[in-house]
Amino acid sequence: MIDYTMMPKRQILCVDMRSFYASCTAVEKGQDPLTSRIAIVGDENQKGSVILAASPRLKKEFGIRTGSRLHELPSDRRIQLLEPNMAQYLRISTEITKLFHRYVPKESIHIYSVDESFLQVDGTSALWGDAWEVAKHIADDMMREFGLPCAIGIGPNMLIAKLCLDIDAKRNGIAEWKYTDIEKKLWPITPLSAMWGIGRRMEVRLNKMGIFSVGDLANDSLERLEKEFGIMGNQLYYHAHGVDLSEIGAPIMEGQISFGRSQILLRDYTAIGEIESVVLEMCEEVARRTRKHHLAARTLHLGIGYSRLATVSSFHRSRSLSEPTAITMELYRLCLALLHENLEPQPVRKISISLTNLVPDHSLQMDLFNPKRNLAHKLGYTMDAVRERYGSASLLRAVSYTEAGTSRRRATLIGGHKSTKIKKEG
Repeated sequence: MIDYTMMPKRQILCVDMRSFYASCTAVEKGQDPLTSRIAIVGDENQKGSVILAASPRLKKEFGIRTGSRLHELPSDRRIQLLEPNMAQYLRISTEITKLFHRYVPKESIHIYSVDESFLQVDGTSALWGDAWEVAKHIADDMMREFGLPCAIGIGPNMLIAKLCLDIDAKRNGIAEWKYTDIEKKLWPITPLSAMWGIGRRMEVRLNKMGIFSVGDLANDSLERLEKEFGIMGNQLYYHAHGVDLSEIGAPIMEGQISFGRSQILLRDYTAIGEIESVVLEMCEEVARRTRKHHLAARTLHLGIGYSRLATVSSFHRSRSLSEPTAITMELYRLCLALLHENLEPQPVRKISISLTNLVPDHSLQMDLFNPKRNLAHKLGYTMDAVRERYGSASLLRAVSYTEAGTSRRRATLIGGHKSTKIKKEG
């Protein structure tokens, strides 16, 4: 049994800008974010392009969600298709953060994403009232100054505030959960993937264990979950009980640090050479991010997602390295081995690569059979320095200049998407 009297009882707000990209675009076009029918798409000319944001009315009337595809949109002239203006979204996000500073100091703010933030409002009641009052002030300021709607979840820790936001506040505007609400409001949740922190793959594994709701998870054996999932099993158990001991700003899902990259391709890739080209580009980027933190990986993960036309399931494979590394070509060779062992002759639409089991890169071992390994290690840092100074596209591998390469195009994006100018109507 969980003794909630021993748990933190803070006042945490989780603030989410509703359909942020679509709402910002609506305001810039002089429209009401709550009544306009706007879909923000990665590329209007690609039928398989992902819908990055849909306005609340578009979601309600047509069932369109973030992550839907452009070809899933019905043919309706009332629907406005627009590409993202990432530079503008980032600017507005920065201004919203300044708004939060009116109510709490910067150390009490955690920017979770471009459109979602955590605020700890303990000790501000003399100025602004309780957590509910602060939430109302923020929501009112947001609408008055930016014309943007928001939803706010309130909880005694970051996890409960986030769950309250996703499950309750996004429907009701502002909502609050306490520890006493967990059994009644969280445990009935099913499918499991509806709970923040549980993905589809994890859901399948839990279902195979006979766990289908958050209540099932909370009432399962901690020992059994830890045996199956390790430290993640411990987190799943306690999160199902609403327990989160992390401080504001710390990641809610504590655990293995990793660096990863996932890319949805603009078309189906069928030639193995083209797939290998993208994998090499992605290895370069993931290795660069890892080296930036002076780390090296002991484990590499490769995921391949097939097109909807494929007749087989996607796969995810991992393999440990004999020595930790952040050398691009060493990671690439391991990816190639996993790719050739598992790839089916089917069209590929998504590729993901991640590195885990990270250690400081000064632990890199010299290899008697590969005396140039240390030079390759240093060369990676030299290439990183050039890109840091002159831009990510200043130094590219030859594959990036082929038809299969994606790095040159992605170097022109902001936040992974086009930065377009929206003309104001009227």
